Amino acid sequence: MMAALVLTSCVSKKKYQELQTNYNQLQTEYQTAQVTLAENRATIKSLEERLSEAKISSEKMQKAFATLQGSLDKSLQQNTEGNVNISKLVDEINASNRFIKQLVEAKDRSDSLNMVLTNNLTRSLSKEELKDVDVQVLKGVVYISLSDNMLYQSGSYQISDRASETLGKIAKIITDYKDYDVLIEGNTDNVPISKTNIRNNWDLAALRASSVVQALQNTYGVDPKRLTAGSRGEYNPIAPNDTEAGRQRNRRTQIIITPKLDEFMELIGQAPEGEQ
Repeated sequence: MMAALVLTSCVSKKKYQELQTNYNQLQTEYQTAQVTLAENRATIKSLEERLSEAKISSEKMQKAFATLQGSLDKSLQQNTEGNVNISKLVDEINASNRFIKQLVEAKDRSDSLNMVLTNNLTRSLSKEELKDVDVQVLKGVVYISLSDNMLYQSGSYQISDRASETLGKIAKIITDYKDYDVLIEGNTDNVPISKTNIRNNWDLAALRASSVVQALQNTYGVDPKRLTAGSRGEYNPIAPNDTEAGRQRNRRTQIIITPKLDEFMELIGQAPEGEQ
């Protein structure tokens, strides 16, 4: 009887050690999954900020991420209760990582095209033209700012002969990059306009933007479906209006070239769905 008791005690201790080992292994896997999950959350947050800056945020994207976040939180809760499915959690993390990689690659391609477009335009302009034309890439968008003195006569919305050659070079770039939309935005200083046929600076800026749009369409053959004319009037200054130099900088027309969002919207439609 004593021998039987000793043997039974040994078997129970061995079984306990095996269970303890399995428990420790599960704890290690759980902690690793938590670290991976935290890294994934940080990556998602960074991507959301980039998408917001590029102005391509959508309700569907937010819903997809919220659903994924809820699924991950639910998995964490189940894990706390000892019922987590580690394999499924890892699969969801991997799907999220693949989706993020696709979005980042699409954004990088767009940034590269913007730089090529900007370089091609800058090289095509003469030093004299570059004094009146400013080209920048801000938040994934190409801004071409043309001075009022180069484009029009004072208080007028008729395009000057001097501007024709420069607009032709810009139109060629726009035509070459067919996957971009183009917004023409008129801006003025805060000095009231005194023309009988123009009510205020809103009208003047809008008429100037419309003149550029029509020149791009009628003279240079740019597809009008890609063009939009807009006015900011005096309400988008880039310099103080209390000096002539500042007012001159504010009197400008901007050609804003933006990549179409079709690719991003398609990717957002393919966002991984979380557990319902």
